[in-house]
Parts: sequence; C-alpha cells; structure tokens
Amino acid sequence: MRSGSESSARLGTAIRLAALAVGAGLLLSFPLVAPNPYILSAGVVVLNYAVLTTSWNLVGGLTGYISLGHGAYFGLGAYGTALLVTRADVPSFVALALSGVLVALLAVPIGIASLRVRGASFVIVSIAVVLILLLVFQSWASFTGGSNGLVVPRPFPDLLRPDHHLVFFYLFAGLLALALVTWWAIDRSRFGLGLKAIREDEDKAQALGTPTISYKLVAFVVSATFTALGGGLYALWFGDLDPIFQFSILTGAYMVLMALLGGVRHLFGPLLGALIVGYALEYFKLEYGSSQLHLVATGLLLGLVVMFMPDGIIPAVTSLLARFRAGESSIREVSAAELLEQSQRDAPEPVESDVDTLRVSETEVWR
Repeated sequence: MRSGSESSARLGTAIRLAALAVGAGLLLSFPLVAPNPYILSAGVVVLNYAVLTTSWNLVGGLTGYISLGHGAYFGLGAYGTALLVTRADVPSFVALALSGVLVALLAVPIGIASLRVRGASFVIVSIAVVLILLLVFQSWASFTGGSNGLVVPRPFPDLLRPDHHLVFFYLFAGLLALALVTWWAIDRSRFGLGLKAIREDEDKAQALGTPTISYKLVAFVVSATFTALGGGLYALWFGDLDPIFQFSILTGAYMVLMALLGGVRHLFGPLLGALIVGYALEYFKLEYGSSQLHLVATGLLLGLVVMFMPDGIIPAVTSLLARFRAGESSIREVSAAELLEQSQRDAPEPVESDVDTLRVSETEVWR
C-alpha cells in the first residue's frame, strides 16, 4: 500500500509540473497570438492584477489579515517611480527599484501601527491609510500634479506602442514569477509555518513562542514592496497617473476578490482569480464604456464566492477530484480479503517458514 501511495504522489507531482510548464508556455506565447495591440495591452493589465493579487496574498493569505487598502502601496510605488523620474531625473528602472525600497521603509511604521489591531479594525485602518494618501497626493498639486495627473516619460521612447506593450508584458511576467517564487519559498519555510499559525489562532501561536509581531511585520513589508513594484512598473508602462485611480479602495477590493476566487491558500489561486476577474473587468469596460456595470458585476461575484466557494476555485476542484481518485481510498473501503492478501504478500520469509514447520510437526503428531 505504501508503494501505491508513493507512485500516486509521484504521478501527482508529474501532473503538477506538466501543468506548470503548459501554463508558463501559454503565458509566454500570448503576445505572439494576440490579434491586436489592444488585446495585448489587456493582457498587460491582467498580468498587473496577477502581480498585485499575489503580492497581497503574501500577507492576506498567509496571516489572514484582510487589507482593503493595499492600493496605498500600489499608488506609492507608482508615484514614487514617476516622481523620481520626472523630478530627480533618475533612470526609469533605477527609480523603480528605489521606489520599492522607499515603500518598504515606509511600510515598517505603517505596519507597526496597523498590525496591532485585528479583524474589522485592521480593515478600517487599511482603508484609512489609502484615503489619507489620496487626499495628500490630490491636494499637493505643485509636486504630484494633483487632479491634473502626472505624465511619466516612457523608458523606451523609440519603441512603437505594440512593441512597448510586448516588452512590458514580459517585464510583468518576470515580476509575477518572482512574487510566486517568494510566496512558494515562504509557504514552505519555518517562517511561513509561523505565519499560518497566526492565521489559524494568533493567541495560541504567541503562547507557544511564535514572535507574532515580527512575523506579521516582515510579511506586511514584503507584501507592500511587491505591490509597490507592481505600481511602479504600471507607471512606466501606462505613462499617466491620476491619484483618484492610483489610491483607489477598489484596487484593494479587486485584490481581495481575485485571491478569494482562486484560493488564498494555494500558490496559483490569486493568479487564477486575476485571470478571471481581470478579463471580466476589461470585457465590461469595453462593452459598456464608462458605466458602473462592472462594479455591480464585481459585487455580485464577490457575494457568490463568499456564499458558495469560500475556499476558492482551486481547493473546491481539488476536493472534488480527490473523491473520484481511485488510488486514495481510505482503509475502511478496503475489503478484509484484500487486507489479508496484502499482509501475506508483505510478511517476511522467516515467518512463513516457521509456520510451515509448525504445520509439518502437527501432521506427524496426528499420525
């Protein structure tokens, strides 16, 4: 039975690796089959959502702290990159890296203050942060451009628009791969085990010696940094920033919805959610223009997810497949005859020879 389970585990690993290779191939080949530049630009937007959602999941999925204000770090990364380029003449990608570092430093005091509360209080604090930043960047028009926006010079001015989209598609794909590897490494580390203990029962984890404050703060800073890098890369790609969009509560709400839809406890859950919700948002915006129908659809989808698939699509599908997997039946489903046959096959040879000798001696006595 052990060999059967081992072969089943190896088969499952092979299937997951094959699915990963196929998914990566499809992602990287998307620009080659995109029929027009608009579809390619929509692909860039969806990849941006995937980066942001995976970044959010570094704190939301691992610690259970639901932040609706993660758009604050998206906006800080975007404006930090843009201001370094336009005000200080820093090269574009150097400005992107510096912006990530600055947001990481700024996330430390914000995290120390906000992570002292839990549940609904933490949600309210996260929303307050993004609203305060929105007011600051909208009011400080002489520096940030205010409601008039801020134009960011293109890092590749000689490229035509389709080629510009192509380059940034692969840049977002690279950042997404880095975020996924980071989540995977944390999830399998002792640090990740401590974060998941916080998610399940923070008081018990603290009583058992887990440094909960430090663990939460590190996860929060890493999550904010990746979110800022996604915002900075978006600023370099899109080239025009507006504080109302960059510091929007909807951005954080989309992150939460995408992560919940795919599955917050799975590596590729946020990516799947970003593909579904990101495509739906682009479709509704294209079909219905400036109407708010996409917001209604988003709210309905969030309600359906919470009611019918609270763990997400990937855990639900995995659980369904496990019921029909023949190789993973429980011991109660194995008949007594099968157990007897298996025990006879697994019994060592000396025991069998002793039994045969005993049978021979009994026969001689009866004779």
